[in-house]
Amino acid sequence: MTNDNQGIQGTPTNPEAAADGVRLQKVMASAGVASRRVSEEMIAAGRVRVNGKVVTELGRRIHPDSDLIMVDNVAVQLDTSRRYVMLNKPVGVVSSMQDESGRPDLREFTDQFDERLFNVGRLDAMTSGLLILTNDGDLAHVLAHPSFGVLKTYIAKVEGRVSAQTIQLLQSGIELDDGPISADKARILTSPPGDGFSLVELTLHSGRNRIVRRMMESVGHPVVDLVRRQFGPLHLGTLRVGAVRDLTKVELGQLLTVSRAETKI
Repeated sequence: MTNDNQGIQGTPTNPEAAADGVRLQKVMASAGVASRRVSEEMIAAGRVRVNGKVVTELGRRIHPDSDLIMVDNVAVQLDTSRRYVMLNKPVGVVSSMQDESGRPDLREFTDQFDERLFNVGRLDAMTSGLLILTNDGDLAHVLAHPSFGVLKTYIAKVEGRVSAQTIQLLQSGIELDDGPISADKARILTSPPGDGFSLVELTLHSGRNRIVRRMMESVGHPVVDLVRRQFGPLHLGTLRVGAVRDLTKVELGQLLTVSRAETKI
């Protein structure tokens, strides 16, 4: 992983870190994990790992620019210049920082932050729901790249009555123009007795363009409304449409843990 806080060839720019490193409990306190005293208790209890190894000595020094810390097996972000924001993207907004056609874009939501944020992956203009905004390029690459297979969960309102056989077909796999695809999980939330609308929950790791809409259309149930409710360990919860909020420390730790696991760091 690269880090903007590193100098040439990865040399830490922090003078104290460059010389002898920084005491682990001080780094933890600076990162907002806990006070130094509580951090020391965590270290002594064997709850802290540095680069995958449990550390119990209070005199341990680390290099915050390059070492990786986990507390209770959850990753900690030591770079406080990084920002992570959850947006409940409205319908009609394109997942771009500047749309060439002049349509509403993400600047409406990113301009309120001092950091230069960008979106992790995309949602098509007619799909609402959870979108991550960040200035952490390394994490964004892992979460958005199809090869890492981060799971996303969608709620789709579709035409017609969806049957159990259709759900099984979605999970076993269907053929689309750009190749086969299958849902990691699929279930019916509501299915009316007549020809009304059904609600279906789909979880998949594919990042292919408009994949949920194309899957549902291929099985005879075109999407009327689509919301992404979950991205990796993050849940949209009660965040209202068009609202943004910073990730909590717990959410950020879960997200970093997933990204590091995917890259086998």
